[in-house]
Amino acid sequence: MWLERQWYRKRLHPLLYLLTPLSLVFWLLTNLRRSLYRFGILKIYQAPVPVLVVGNISVGGTGKTPTVIALVELLKSEGYTPGIVSRGYGANAQYPHLVTMDDSPELAGDEPLMIRQIADVPVVISPKRADAVRQLVAEHPDVDLVISDDGMQHYALGRDLELILVDAERGLGNGWLLPAGPLREGPWRLRGARWVISLYAQHPFAHYVGEVKAQPWRRVIDDEEVELPERTTFHAVAGIGNPERFFTSLQHQHIKLESTQAFPDHYRFTADDLQQYQNKTLLMTQKDAAKCRGIAADNWYYQPISAHFPEKFNADLLEAIRHIHK
Repeated sequence: MWLERQWYRKRLHPLLYLLTPLSLVFWLLTNLRRSLYRFGILKIYQAPVPVLVVGNISVGGTGKTPTVIALVELLKSEGYTPGIVSRGYGANAQYPHLVTMDDSPELAGDEPLMIRQIADVPVVISPKRADAVRQLVAEHPDVDLVISDDGMQHYALGRDLELILVDAERGLGNGWLLPAGPLREGPWRLRGARWVISLYAQHPFAHYVGEVKAQPWRRVIDDEEVELPERTTFHAVAGIGNPERFFTSLQHQHIKLESTQAFPDHYRFTADDLQQYQNKTLLMTQKDAAKCRGIAADNWYYQPISAHFPEKFNADLLEAIRHIHK
């Protein structure tokens, strides 16, 4: 957590200078790998249907999951039959794995399971995205477009479109590559890219700006839509890429927080982790709620969110997809 906070400060912390040689090594290795794919030395898998990759060049949450769900809804409304592939971070499944509605977060991973349940389209997980796409199109031949949830740097998977999400609030941090900074690839990756999107505010590199809207609250234990109790002091936890964004959103809703607790992204909560909140009113994200349903108290709540994009983005993207299908 300390390291991530330092990444997003304008000036490089003195201790991070010790990591800059490793950032140089990271730059050399990633460029070498990219070149090996570009020149055909390493094989790229080309799927029989168009592939749209949704990703970013930085570590941490930029809104990929709500974006993927919004894209599925847009494509389904236009008559497409999309499918999704994802890494399945933290999953215990044997890869590649076709996610089912009844899978547990431990088996399928929290984000893939949530996407499967909300979007209601086939989802296959595998650290090797090409293997996931092969299984997806084999088991679901009706799928006519694949969305890769993350995987921008997985060049073994050929892609027709890349949607690059940028964090308008945190920007590109200190501008350094991992591990001295938060970047997987340099800012050059955004220059000239056609589909650069920011969700929370305008970003210098973004061609389109979407928004994230909070949905009605739901109770964790039974998923019922509820009104938050009045004249109550709340506590909040978050195990996502940018937990401060969740806490800030609660404050913007004029929710008084007595305490906040951040956990690592994809954290697997246990009853012991949240024992102190058993008799308190606890707020969390939808992704965390999926992992806490079996240990939740009656007064724990989560708030779904949804991404929304301007009509020009929707029209431009659909036109680009129609062009690929020709």
